[in-house]
Amino acid sequence: MERIFTKGERFVDASGRQRIFNGINLCDKGVANAENTAKVYNLDFDENLIVRLRKCGFNLVRLGLTWDGVEPQPGKYNEEYTAKVKKVADLCEKHGMYFFLDMHQDLYGGPAQAGDGAPLWACMTDGHQFKPTKFVWAEGYFWGKAIHSCFDHFWANDVIYGKPIQEHYCNMWKYLAKEFEGYSSLFGFDVMNEPFPGTPGGKVFRKLIGSVVLSGMFDRRVHRGQLIKDALKAETRHKVLDQFEDPEFFSQIVTRGGGKIIKDFDENYYSPFINRVAAAIREVTDKGIIIMENCYYSNLSIPCSTPAVTVNGKRESQLCFAPHGYDLMVDTPDYKYASNSRTGAIFDEHRRTQKRLNVPVFVGEWGGSGGNEDKTWLNHINFLLDKFDENQWGQTYWAYSSDMFDTVIMESLVRTAPVAVTGTIDSYRTDRESGTFVLRYTQGYNFKEPTEIFVHKTPAKIDTDGEYEFVRNEGGEGGILKVTTGTGKHKVVISF
Repeated sequence: MERIFTKGERFVDASGRQRIFNGINLCDKGVANAENTAKVYNLDFDENLIVRLRKCGFNLVRLGLTWDGVEPQPGKYNEEYTAKVKKVADLCEKHGMYFFLDMHQDLYGGPAQAGDGAPLWACMTDGHQFKPTKFVWAEGYFWGKAIHSCFDHFWANDVIYGKPIQEHYCNMWKYLAKEFEGYSSLFGFDVMNEPFPGTPGGKVFRKLIGSVVLSGMFDRRVHRGQLIKDALKAETRHKVLDQFEDPEFFSQIVTRGGGKIIKDFDENYYSPFINRVAAAIREVTDKGIIIMENCYYSNLSIPCSTPAVTVNGKRESQLCFAPHGYDLMVDTPDYKYASNSRTGAIFDEHRRTQKRLNVPVFVGEWGGSGGNEDKTWLNHINFLLDKFDENQWGQTYWAYSSDMFDTVIMESLVRTAPVAVTGTIDSYRTDRESGTFVLRYTQGYNFKEPTEIFVHKTPAKIDTDGEYEFVRNEGGEGGILKVTTGTGKHKVVISF
């Protein structure tokens, strides 16, 4: 497989073709063992799954693993766990699918029944106890003192077991970089999932609530009578958020609530940390892209202020940004009411971050589910996919589940999309009403390799000024359209 590089705002392969990635999260957060004292990790993603994903057009796996799984005891790495991760990487390598390592965490980590991520030995709680979730999975971020203390000590880089805690973390990444550097399918290293500020993060939550309340009481853009009326009835409660539908208004509210705190965290805590980890990885290998995420609260459109990653004072050349974003209705029965404008504001802010950093982007997490009965929520999924296409962003959908292939989400995720383009993409777009896909690109020189487009089903017609070949998937409708063109501007139209 060709090695992937970054070039300005684009991903390119060794042939010089611009690459677009459509992927999936495969993440095993572990389950408690029988004694509820430790976690068991199966990582049971088999070959049939990888083959099926590949036939559906997925070409990138965000492979989630945890610090607890890798290093259950200080300085002692779990080779059995690493071997399970490698089995998935081997399957990706065998079937031509790129992967990257995502060091996943939710609620820092800790005991088996708490969050996932850090091992228990790396939890400095200051005597506070981890508490089980009662309402939503993320509530520990808002008022969990044990979680806040753990993050506070982590960002302060306090000493534990004879070393600053981030040194333990960096050494763990060195171990992984050495174990996986030989894979041609290695895309890169996602240093930490959704870094959270700790105690200041709890303050952000309170400020956000205050900002919403003040806006509801005093801002002329809010119709207070209607807001109260909707809030009092269960069947209309979802309409409360309609008062904050305007994307500019929504962004003003959340930024006012936590912008300064998140800016301080990004610049003075997260940035030094990711620079430190990147330097550790680069001590081992120059392969793989360093993947920078945004802070947890930037999922709400609070601006990300993290500078570009540097290694030993020099900007990292192979760097990308992998933001996340979800509507406020995610993980609720009201996901069918997810707002395009609110979520659009989140990704518009991420686009501004991309321009500031001048790096390529793929969306590391996004999505949601509204069930199989009412498909209206797919309009929101399609809106997001169109948004990503407009920005020439790839994505890794959150997340694979054992029943995914039997759900209606596949109607949107399995779609025609560019894979590798000989030149610079000008635009690509799916018109669902007319049933057409159009790719426009500019080619500056002749390539040995063709443009490749994943086509999700047998096309009725293909229009292009180049020579083409449609290589059908074995036993399926979809396949790869290979187009060979010369210098100049080109257009490929696929009709269904």
